Amino acid sequence: MSSNARTVSLVLGSGGARGLAHIGVIQELEAQGYEIRAIAGSSMGALVGGIYALGELDTYAEWVTGLEQSDVLGLLDWSFSGGGIIRGDKLMKKLKELVGESDIEHLPISYTAVAVDIDRGREVWMSDGSLFDAIRASIAIPAVFTPHRYRGRTLVDGGLLNPVPVAPTLRTLTDLTIVVDVNGPAPESEPESDGRGATQNKNGLLQRMRGYVESFGNDTSPSAAEGLALSEVLMRSLDTMQAAITRQHLAVFRPDLVISVPKNVCMIHEFHRAGPVIALGRKLAREALPGARSGG
Repeated sequence: MSSNARTVSLVLGSGGARGLAHIGVIQELEAQGYEIRAIAGSSMGALVGGIYALGELDTYAEWVTGLEQSDVLGLLDWSFSGGGIIRGDKLMKKLKELVGESDIEHLPISYTAVAVDIDRGREVWMSDGSLFDAIRASIAIPAVFTPHRYRGRTLVDGGLLNPVPVAPTLRTLTDLTIVVDVNGPAPESEPESDGRGATQNKNGLLQRMRGYVESFGNDTSPSAAEGLALSEVLMRSLDTMQAAITRQHLAVFRPDLVISVPKNVCMIHEFHRAGPVIALGRKLAREALPGARSGG
């Protein structure tokens, strides 16, 4: 690669709270003088990428790093209708209040959010219309967030079919295509912070999900109490599926650089751990970028 390569097409992968690492990667790219001209993202990648394209990433980063676990829970509107246990209306309202709203075609850089049309079984590229409609569709993790009805379609998480959407960025001519994969392999030794996060889960989102499962069924039998375990199985299953699809996509599209964030840095719901995850994203980008610039 040329040492003068400075314009970037950035692909931001799906992975829940691990996608907060995208913030750190973007911060490091900007600090090193790269110009991001195109962004495509699935799920959390669509959210971070969209807010960056809107010019409000610093505002979002400051807000999310201040969240406690109780704040995260307070942003969730629980429901057992509509195909998911979280409606997502409160979260979208808060984000719009925080950073504003725009149509995608009015953003200063090319942006595409990827969702999946659950009825037709195909991915959908959303590159015009309401930014937050696109984000809401792309983050609709099946069975967790209710699907998003938009333009006559029922849309869910883009990571189901395309966790690292390289193809939408090919429309923009840039020096480098950089993929941020937040379903990367876990290192041999578990991070210390992972253990602390697991302890916090006892009173966290998964525990709250179990409580809603129990109250919905009005049943205190052992089968109802398995809600926590079922939630963990669902989230780990999604991680496994997306990691496998990611490997296939990277083999086909062969981006110039892949920044890999270990999948065990946090669980997909641990948004209260934003600070360390953002810092890790920046560190990994800093370690990866010199090699990309010098041809490594």
